[in-house]
Amino acid sequence: MHNRTILQGFEWYLPADGKHWQRLTELAEELHKKGINGVWLPPAYKGANGLDDVGYAPYDLYDLGEFDQKGTVPTKYGTIEEYLKCIKALKAHGMEVYGDIVFDHFMGADEEETVSAVKYRQDNRNEALSGEEEISAWTKFNFPGRNGKYNDYIWTWKNFSGVDFDDRRQDHGIFNFEGKGWDEEVDNENGNYDYLMGCNLDMEYPETVAQLNKWGHWYQKLTDVDGYRLDAVKHIQFNYFVDWLLNRRKEKGKELFVVGEYWNGELKKLTNYIDSSGTLISLFDVPLHYHFYEAANSDGRYDMRNIFEDTLAKERSEWAVTFVDNHDTQKGQSLESWVAGWFKVHAYALILLRKAGTPVVFWGDLFGIPSQGVDAVGKDLELLLKIRERLAYGSEMDYFDDQNVIGWIRTGTFDHEKSGYAVIMTNAQAGAKTMTISAIHAGKVFVDILGNNNAKVILDETGGGTFPVNGGEISVYVNEEIVEKLSKGIDGLTL
Repeated sequence: MHNRTILQGFEWYLPADGKHWQRLTELAEELHKKGINGVWLPPAYKGANGLDDVGYAPYDLYDLGEFDQKGTVPTKYGTIEEYLKCIKALKAHGMEVYGDIVFDHFMGADEEETVSAVKYRQDNRNEALSGEEEISAWTKFNFPGRNGKYNDYIWTWKNFSGVDFDDRRQDHGIFNFEGKGWDEEVDNENGNYDYLMGCNLDMEYPETVAQLNKWGHWYQKLTDVDGYRLDAVKHIQFNYFVDWLLNRRKEKGKELFVVGEYWNGELKKLTNYIDSSGTLISLFDVPLHYHFYEAANSDGRYDMRNIFEDTLAKERSEWAVTFVDNHDTQKGQSLESWVAGWFKVHAYALILLRKAGTPVVFWGDLFGIPSQGVDAVGKDLELLLKIRERLAYGSEMDYFDDQNVIGWIRTGTFDHEKSGYAVIMTNAQAGAKTMTISAIHAGKVFVDILGNNNAKVILDETGGGTFPVNGGEISVYVNEEIVEKLSKGIDGLTL
């Protein structure tokens, strides 16, 4: 797939109306025309909070909006029939589909169990606060609404390593079950970050591993998804997914696109995970997101030459999945770090118009977040998508030689008509930069397709020119002859 471009097909505050699968189905053709060729769908299974569950509090993996459980048949996004129809529609319009998988925890158990456990400190899961004592834990999942359809396995405390609530004492602590311990190959935040929330899945228990593999086989066969987004991987044994993913790849009969969410700004931790997971899993480039956030909030004091320093995009570009914002960074969420609006187009250019990484466009940036009064980024983002689709080819050269004004070029290729461009941006004062695109463009007129600068740059015999940019803005210079085509493309016309 040339220039893979993924849409995160949801945001946290979508209406809980059970109609999102329908919306995406209706949008399939439009998304394809915008330049999207992969869609990450939210978790499809029934969550503990029923119709209001975004999907990260999984209750029943086999209930994709089919059974009357947690007060509803459909999930927040719709029914199983609508889900499968949505996947088929996206695929029919040339897009791959990636399922969101949450294997860290279950929530919303059906029954309590008495189990012996040790209480641990919240901020140091290596320090016990008690000896073994009996607690009452909500750990039994028998899914009465499904009544054994697809799978009749009953999950009990043995499938989990801990919980965060003792119902007997009404104690909100962190409890590790008798003889279990915490997995060692996890992030070392809080001493050991195996435990996150809910009923923590025990990946050392053979029946847990077997059941998750059975579900994966069922889900892959049912949906025929093209890959996975894996939630909260820093809390799950680092090598757990190797066998699970190899089994899914064998069933699919081809390579799967897989990205994990390891939320940490330290590059070393991310590269260690990539190695520990057998290089089967790409990771979201969290350090790059934080660079965007810092640059957008520094009043021009951020050194733009360092925007890619200590990022996956620079150090492990083949495994970097780049993004500007997502459902966790949007306003009101625990990881809130929303990139300010004035810098959004800068940031999207830095992921969409470069060779490194696989970019993900956030639903809220493409379509807005009405519940929070957040507008879509608008025409500029849609133009960047079309530029990526049509023009982002050839070699790349950076001109990162100024603290505020940086630029780069893509040379273009003969195989892609009029491809190639020059990008220049600043987080402070106006400026200009002399850059050489390629001699194949000698004598051509290049203009800023974003319309932020009215300059017409006539390239010399080497394909070079001087490209200006206004204060605090970004300009993307393309061959003047293709501007009209690209502009029409974002209005829904086939190019």
